[in-house]
Amino acid sequence: MKTVNRGELNVDRRHCLTGLSALLLSRWSQAQERRRIVLGQSAPLSGPAAQLGLQMQTGAKLYFDHVNANGGINGMGIELRSLDDGYEPDRCRANTEKFINDEVFALFGYVGTPTSLAALPLVNQNRIPFIAPLTGAEALRDPVSPWVFHVRASYFDETALIVKQLQQLGLSKISVFHQNDSYGKAGLDGVLRAMTSHSLKPLSVSTVERNSADVAKAVRELVPGAPHAIVMVSAYKSCAAFIREARKAGYGGVFYNVSFVGTQALLDELGKDASGVVVSQVMPYPYGAGTGVVAEYQAALQKAGGALKPDYNAIEGFVAAKTLTEGLRRVARLSRDGLVGALEGLQNYNLGGFNLRYGPGRRTGSGFVELTMLTGDGKVRR
Repeated sequence: MKTVNRGELNVDRRHCLTGLSALLLSRWSQAQERRRIVLGQSAPLSGPAAQLGLQMQTGAKLYFDHVNANGGINGMGIELRSLDDGYEPDRCRANTEKFINDEVFALFGYVGTPTSLAALPLVNQNRIPFIAPLTGAEALRDPVSPWVFHVRASYFDETALIVKQLQQLGLSKISVFHQNDSYGKAGLDGVLRAMTSHSLKPLSVSTVERNSADVAKAVRELVPGAPHAIVMVSAYKSCAAFIREARKAGYGGVFYNVSFVGTQALLDELGKDASGVVVSQVMPYPYGAGTGVVAEYQAALQKAGGALKPDYNAIEGFVAAKTLTEGLRRVARLSRDGLVGALEGLQNYNLGGFNLRYGPGRRTGSGFVELTMLTGDGKVRR
């Protein structure tokens, strides 16, 4: 029979206590992890479309920070993990795979049509909620995915209003400048659909590559026809470049943009050349005296301090975060299926002057669209 001396017993006891402490610490860490609701966001945080992603992220964090400062959701904080995709589909897909492998609770606030479409198969395959992508593309809405919830109106809604106003103004010679990808095609399809309803066809159509400001070809193809208006479906860098070059080439017509262009970013790019440029909007006007959700957003901006200013993309992030939070508050037992059911139950939800309607088979909450005009002194007029 082996004799064990007291020293060996003390060593074994220390090893046991050390192992037990490590196990308890690990379980404590896991428990702390479960006290957070982790969301994954893939968005352009660098490159020519960076302001779209950065502002969407900023607005969402303003609201989530407010929620967390007031106890979170049943004591659980909301964490937004953002990864840069540079507005490139392959990078977005890789980011989405990482989020899924990391077992984030939901995907939130993705930015762009080509990137969101790259994520969509993974969303459906893994049955993970995909909330408030910043895109109005029909390809993300039809067929309806039970896992995808849209906060904003569609590009069909935006382009219908644009073409309607052009018709009312007697401007029937309409050309289209669009990004050469799924986003640009979604906007072009909307313009064609709206024009067909008025028995019209585009005068001419030209493209620009994603993440490029090489617009020389488009200027050569669109300006000589002297259209009354050019509807633009691209991001702020390329749209600003086209507007400047078209005007240098003698174009005197009107420029119309859909909301994804990034209103404040376009203003910043164009400076005084922004005068008269029209942008359709799918979010409430974030400037001036606000009420309801706009006043909430403006108060959060003021509280955050720094250089933050009102921005359409940021208020979209704020509205999206408030919508998701309301869904989380209505979940009896936190689960992905529970969140989907709770959001589906928002069949007449008023965020404060901005209404959403979801329901069985209904995943687009808002059809709100209005037109705004930019000024040469950096303002946005309704």
